[in-house]
Amino acid sequence: MNNSKIPTTNKKANSKTSSRSTPLHRRLSFWVIMFLIVVAVGIYRSKHAPTSAKGKGSQLAPVVVALVKSQDVPIYLDALGSVTPTYSVTVRTQINGTLMRVLYREGQIVKAGDLLAEIDSRPYLAQLTQFEGQLARDQAQLANAKIDLKRYQTLWKQDSVSQQTLATQAALVKQLEGTVKLDEGQLQATKVNLIYCKITSPIDGRIGLRLVDPGNYVQTTDTAGIAVVNMLNPITVIFSIPEDNIPEVMRKTYAGEGLRVDAYDRQQNKLLAEGKLLTVDNQIDPTTGTVKLKAQFQNEKSTLFPSQFVNVRLLVNILKNATTVPTAAIQNSAKGRFVYVLNTKEMTVKVTPVEVGITMDDTTTIHSGVTPGESVITAGTDKLTDGAKVTLAGANNSSAAQEKRGTA
Repeated sequence: MNNSKIPTTNKKANSKTSSRSTPLHRRLSFWVIMFLIVVAVGIYRSKHAPTSAKGKGSQLAPVVVALVKSQDVPIYLDALGSVTPTYSVTVRTQINGTLMRVLYREGQIVKAGDLLAEIDSRPYLAQLTQFEGQLARDQAQLANAKIDLKRYQTLWKQDSVSQQTLATQAALVKQLEGTVKLDEGQLQATKVNLIYCKITSPIDGRIGLRLVDPGNYVQTTDTAGIAVVNMLNPITVIFSIPEDNIPEVMRKTYAGEGLRVDAYDRQQNKLLAEGKLLTVDNQIDPTTGTVKLKAQFQNEKSTLFPSQFVNVRLLVNILKNATTVPTAAIQNSAKGRFVYVLNTKEMTVKVTPVEVGITMDDTTTIHSGVTPGESVITAGTDKLTDGAKVTLAGANNSSAAQEKRGTA
């Protein structure tokens, strides 16, 4: 009896517990569903609201434009060159002696024949006097020997002297003639040495720093010399170009066309001088595959200095009326190169394939694809697509667009 009542009591208790838990589960489910709905709405808004904003922004992407032009394009070969004097002479003494005076200022512009220094000439003046005396003595002996020879020739005809005596006297005359010649040579050499005592400039140019001070004993074996004179006007620049460019340069040279050469500073910002190609070396350097060229420049303002390194630009050709765009406008894709062409009326861009030619500095020639007068995008192309709407960034582009519309 007791056992049968116990299950009845437990069953009633379980039914009460179940009836209490059912509303609780319903409430929990309701709040979970509401939470999920809120999260879903938030996710939806986070995804779709920025996308619409981006879409509006992409339609008004700021860009920079430039006009397609028709112009002459110069074709240059760039190289690194070294400035070299047209002539460079180390002034050395040609005789031994004490340097008495230096008559030039360091860095002075000198002319050929200008007196630069003097060497003590007194020893050579003494030699000159000595050789003049020897010459006078030997000339007197020669004159007397010639008189005796004539006397012996007369006596030999009268059969008064032997033929041997006559021959001996004739030989003596020849000997004395040789002695006189020797004296004359020594005298001339001494006079030349006296000329060498005055050291003159062999060329026009700028003289360098003084290498020997007055009072020093200078000799012909001194390799440093007394000074160095460099001809700076005109001046030359030696540079090298690859061997692949030699045929084009030689063709222009043989045609008699003077190729223009520009010399720039190290940063290639400042034009130092304009000159012309002077000559081409007669062989290629096998170690570098280049050939040396020499250009000549008028250097009135001394903008070029010996041993200075300069950037050289050799003008080898000019493309007449070439279609050009800024190099920044050229875009690359898997299908090839293209540009974004701006429709200035609708302010939309169009993807236009182009055939690219050569590039010089910031300009690229175009063989086909665009025509002069069109506007191309040079900056702001990262997010552009075909047909996208754009807006011009900056006053420069506004003026470019107005120029384009005016030409249209």
